[in-house]
Amino acid sequence: MAEKQEKKKKKTEPEAEEGALVSAAKAIGAAAGKVAAMAGAALEPKVPSPPKVKIPKLQPKNKTRMPRRQKKALQKAAARKG
Repeated sequence: MAEKQEKKKKKTEPEAEEGALVSAAKAIGAAAGKVAAMAGAALEPKVPSPPKVKIPKLQPKNKTRMPRRQKKALQKAAARKG
């Protein structure tokens, strides 16, 4: 039984140390929270931000590559004409 009384004393001691204004502010805040919860005021759900698009350091080029033989053949044909 003595243990229960000690626990109760420990709970009341910090309130005395904090001061009257701090304990009153805590009590008012707790009461306001309870009233808001009863009234149905709920926290607004956080809207998730859209996923960020990561831009690569080196972007791929959109050029098409010609095979070596085809490229050489085109160069020879251009040289014959020109």
